[in-house]
Amino acid sequence: MAHIRDLDRNYVFHPFSMANAHEQSGAAMMAQTAQGCWITDDAGKRYFDAMAGLWCVNVGYGRDRIADAMADQARKLSYFHGFSSMATEPAAVLAERVISKAPKGFRKVFFGASGSDANDTQVKLVWFYNNARDMPQKKKIISRDRGYHGVTVMTGGLTGLPGLHAGFDLPLPMIRHVSAPHNLWTRLPDETDAAFSDRLAQELEDLIVAEGPDTVAAFIAEPVMGAGGVIVPPDGYFPKIQAVLDRYDVLLIADEVICGFGRLGTWFGSEKMDMTPDLMSVAKGITSGYAPLSGVLVGEKVWSVISGQGAAKFGAFGHGYTYTAHPVMAAAALANLDILEEDNLVSRAGEMGTYLNTTLKQAFADLPIAAEVRGLGLVAAVEFAQPTSEGWRKFDPKLTVAARIVRAALEDGVIARALPNGDAVSFSPPFIVTHEEIDLAISTIRRAAEQIYSALKAEGQLTTTAA
Repeated sequence: MAHIRDLDRNYVFHPFSMANAHEQSGAAMMAQTAQGCWITDDAGKRYFDAMAGLWCVNVGYGRDRIADAMADQARKLSYFHGFSSMATEPAAVLAERVISKAPKGFRKVFFGASGSDANDTQVKLVWFYNNARDMPQKKKIISRDRGYHGVTVMTGGLTGLPGLHAGFDLPLPMIRHVSAPHNLWTRLPDETDAAFSDRLAQELEDLIVAEGPDTVAAFIAEPVMGAGGVIVPPDGYFPKIQAVLDRYDVLLIADEVICGFGRLGTWFGSEKMDMTPDLMSVAKGITSGYAPLSGVLVGEKVWSVISGQGAAKFGAFGHGYTYTAHPVMAAAALANLDILEEDNLVSRAGEMGTYLNTTLKQAFADLPIAAEVRGLGLVAAVEFAQPTSEGWRKFDPKLTVAARIVRAALEDGVIARALPNGDAVSFSPPFIVTHEEIDLAISTIRRAAEQIYSALKAEGQLTTTAA
């Protein structure tokens, strides 16, 4: 396999990686096979995947049912497009099934290939909607700091992480950001959930008024923020945000790319968080990562304008992709949904999520640099910070605390993820995870964190309080 590793090092341009370091040192791990929640690398070493790939392998690896569905469909009809009213059976069946699972009020599904293209499509739909309503100035999109919505030219800017803007001339000028509902870094001392939500809703309203309500088109939000730190909003947050949006005729886009299809213990995070979106983006869990597929769910309010004034004013809808409604991808999604339903994996995600979050809090309660343990459903994170007499302080980013913890855990056989814009380590295992596997993941990360804690002390990087 040394030859294959050289091919990867010399020819593959890796995302979210240090280009020069990868070219010099090569892959951190080269996956070869996978089954259940476990990955085996090219040297035969097994790893527990505490992240389900990138928050997506919800039903676990090695599902023959999905592989067979894709192969059968490829033999029957490997590809056909959806342009000019062309159709295929798998996409039609899948669209109805997705709508039947979604919150009430959704009418149509527009298929793509990734969460990034789904959110990019959302912006075009919002602009089309307002142009059809003769409101061409209503174009600005508000996102949140730490929100993750993709990496296209538009969605990279919507993403509220500076590392995704650096070097790319992002965000585009019609994008604005407001604060994330981050308990550790945004909430004021002794601020209640209600007061915190009120303050964040007021911040949003102040921004809309300052920009001009006739220029603000939509607000995009994840029910629970994923890559930005696994940030769970306070109780009552979204209803108060919704009230502001309704007051100024601003659409709500729910980015369900991570939360959708069971991650929080309900089919969609919008249900769990009391959101009433006009538009919804899905990807990842729709196929459990077995095939690239995304969807844009369009509510009645927006669809009626697209199919009415929009069609009359602009003619045929001028947007779509070669792989929109790809039949093989749709077949994978249908098989994935069968497994989720028949094995009751959505409710299982909720049950196992309770165990994950409870056990994680217990395991890190006495580690001096564990500033916060947070999560909901089968997604969680531990954030590490410097304790001081005045409260928590972020580590110097150059110390790469979370990344060091994740590297140590990888050496010990557990795959976790260091999240950007802070020092959080996240967990998002497949829904089939067992109590024993959760215990293994948590104990391994705890050992890794203790190792890095000791190293920080030895380096003189901790205050007297932390030591």
